[in-house]
Amino acid sequence: MNQRQLLSSALASVLALGAATAQAHDEAAPKDKEKCYGIAKAGQNHCANLSGTHSCAGEAKTDNAPAEWKLVAKGSCAKLGGMNAEQAKAALAKAGTK
Repeated sequence: MNQRQLLSSALASVLALGAATAQAHDEAAPKDKEKCYGIAKAGQNHCANLSGTHSCAGEAKTDNAPAEWKLVAKGSCAKLGGMNAEQAKAALAKAGTK
């Protein structure tokens, strides 16, 4: 195996590992936390949004966007005025029909 092939293989492995880790981080929430949609301030969201316009934390453009979420203590989302994923998807669909 030549040096160029070895470098390409190593780079591909690192990129694949990074993608798998990012996906696992986005999907796994601590047991005492829950995703709460619609409460994140601009630039203070956690990870990807529901609409798929970004995949990184801190990328929310507006306050309280239904597609953006933050981790909160389990059971506190409704008290904060937030929504679960199904409610947020419905809010996005309704906004899209206007």
